[in-house]
Amino acid sequence: MLSVLRVHLPSDIPIVGCELTPYVLLRRPDNSGSTDDVPESAPLDGHFLRYKWYRIQSDKKVALCSIHPSEQATLQCLGCVKAKIPATKSYHCSPKCFSDAWQHHRVLHDRAASAVNENGNEEEELFGRFNSQGSGVTSLSSSTSNTSLTNGTTPLYPAAIAQRSGGETWFEVGRLKTYTPTADDIGHVLKFECVVVDAESKQPVGHVNTILTSRVIPAPSPSPRRMIPIKGAELMGHLDSDGRISSSGTFTVLSYNILSDTYATSELYSYCPSWALSWPYRRQNLLREIVGYRADIVCLQEVQSDHFEEFFAPELDKHGYHATYKKKTNEVYSGNPQTIDGCATFFRRDRFAHVKKYEVEFNKAAQSLTDAMIPSTQKKTALSRLVKDNVALIVVLEAKFSNHGADNPPGKRQLLCVANTHVNVHHELKDVKLWQVHTLLKGLEKIAASADIPMLVCGDFNSVPGSAPHSLLAMGKVEPMHQDLGVDPLNILRPHSKLIHQLPLVSAYSSFIRPGVAPGMEQQMRRLDPSTNEPLFTNCTRDFIGTLDYIFYTADSLTVESLLELLDEESLRKDTALPSPEWSSDHIALLAEFRCKSRPRR
Repeated sequence: MLSVLRVHLPSDIPIVGCELTPYVLLRRPDNSGSTDDVPESAPLDGHFLRYKWYRIQSDKKVALCSIHPSEQATLQCLGCVKAKIPATKSYHCSPKCFSDAWQHHRVLHDRAASAVNENGNEEEELFGRFNSQGSGVTSLSSSTSNTSLTNGTTPLYPAAIAQRSGGETWFEVGRLKTYTPTADDIGHVLKFECVVVDAESKQPVGHVNTILTSRVIPAPSPSPRRMIPIKGAELMGHLDSDGRISSSGTFTVLSYNILSDTYATSELYSYCPSWALSWPYRRQNLLREIVGYRADIVCLQEVQSDHFEEFFAPELDKHGYHATYKKKTNEVYSGNPQTIDGCATFFRRDRFAHVKKYEVEFNKAAQSLTDAMIPSTQKKTALSRLVKDNVALIVVLEAKFSNHGADNPPGKRQLLCVANTHVNVHHELKDVKLWQVHTLLKGLEKIAASADIPMLVCGDFNSVPGSAPHSLLAMGKVEPMHQDLGVDPLNILRPHSKLIHQLPLVSAYSSFIRPGVAPGMEQQMRRLDPSTNEPLFTNCTRDFIGTLDYIFYTADSLTVESLLELLDEESLRKDTALPSPEWSSDHIALLAEFRCKSRPRR
């Protein structure tokens, strides 16, 4: 007979908006194990599985810590209450939690004060002062009756699906195997039930398997990153679902290494809470972020093939994006072929049409190189060094929008070439990184020679500003005395004079130092390295901080109109590093708005 052997959840901390899918291990009638569902519509040997989800609502109201949402709050900031800041941001689980968070928490007070107070002298009276005695903080003790701690609304449920037990009410909220917590669930424990049911009598057979979760927490919501105009005539604004800052002749491009689930381990990122590191949470948070940017073209790296097929392609299709994908090759990779990652490029169907796609497999280029240059006795050693499974995805698109700035004659197609790549990660393989970038650029030069076409080169190059790969991209050459050229055991970089290209590439974020930029740029310029004009970082972990990601563009055919603001290290360090509950990758997203411009044919 069908029976349930084991039930558990990948993470016991449920988050609003993130689907919960329990793992249910079954014993089939033939005694084999299975995790396949057995619905009522397709019973097995006269039995099926019935699922139920309940919200357990205690008579005692519970508030959750705004910093550690899996912890129950023990104190509330009175300054937030008086300033009418959302109550959920006012709770803390301990005095130490409040003290540690004060530097960032007080920004909420400052913003509220600047919004509602004309007289600066009122600020201290309104908010009080924070000190070691906790002035301005009230304790949420169990004896305190505080009717404001409702944690969202409590809808009315029919009596038929509510059960009462010892000061708790169980509201039935779902009858599917999966359940997505809502705002109504915040602060409450969920209960999952799974039982084998006789298909004829519809009565349960055997033991009811149950799981109790931790209290449901709200999804963290980082402050929206602004688009900063490079020209002073335009106004700054927030990126949100209401629209994007762009005019008819411009388009936006996003580049983002989203951190493959394969690499998102608790060993590497022990500082990130397990629930925030879990893929069910991260995928929803990443999707919310990506969709919120409303980019016309989206270049993602470290996208697992199964996640592309099952999640990103269908979800972004709902938002009007066409998807293209190139999976890494698997000559080195020894894991599950379905979880190998790759590069995914999406574009809005209402803004661009697909013209052509090129796939670059650096393994194939390595084979050709060794056949041409390496003695047969050294080929195995050479291939072992060069074959790293990295790829690049190149798409040629045709714009569907009018391009007022390019002075195009009527009827002329406006094409755009977008390259998306993820270069080898190993720090010691400097020659391999440079060879991969050089190989990609030579391929792009061939495309440029065949068509008069603006180009974008996006991705995670795993190369810091000033490195040889960055110099080749940004300067068009590598100086013969560059220290990176000292690592070349296969002599594949010689003669050094060949390490050049003719594409007029410029890094988009260097536009922040363009003369005559908009007012208020000082903050962004402080987040640039003055020696390289690149961001101080695009990757921030506990052990490394630096820039590895770039958006390069051909400066003779494109100009930068605006850029997504950079984050400051201090704001990220409150969670130690990336990834964090707010930002679900160890990289930050880069986003640039471009306009095509007229120029002589190359």
